[in-house]
Amino acid sequence: MIATPPAASPPPSPAANGSWCLYLIECRNGSWYAGITNRLDARYAAHVAGRGARYTRANPPVRLLGSRNYPDRASASRAEWAIRQLPREKKLAFLQADPTDSAIAPGRTACARRAPGMDDADRQRQPADHPASS
Repeated sequence: MIATPPAASPPPSPAANGSWCLYLIECRNGSWYAGITNRLDARYAAHVAGRGARYTRANPPVRLLGSRNYPDRASASRAEWAIRQLPREKKLAFLQADPTDSAIAPGRTACARRAPGMDDADRQRQPADHPASS
């Protein structure tokens, strides 16, 4: 059996200010798990104790790779969907990206990124009865 280093302690929970966060965990099998919570420390502890998501019960966490705060659950959920669409090599950059990044349309937050491969011209070409997803 391969010895694994102890799981890293997560940063303080964003619950104190009412925000939600997106987090990324590295699992023992080498995969990455993304989730959202409003109490990061408690949620990470639940994953470590085997009381978290079904996936992390089968593939225990090794360490917390990173997290990013969002003002509400809806924006955190959109960010979770967006990070799951990205290839592995871009996921950490997503967590560290500046919300004012030029790849984000004006007036949007980082969690409302464009769908991969879709630019403004693609959005304009879509029929009115098929709105672009955001």
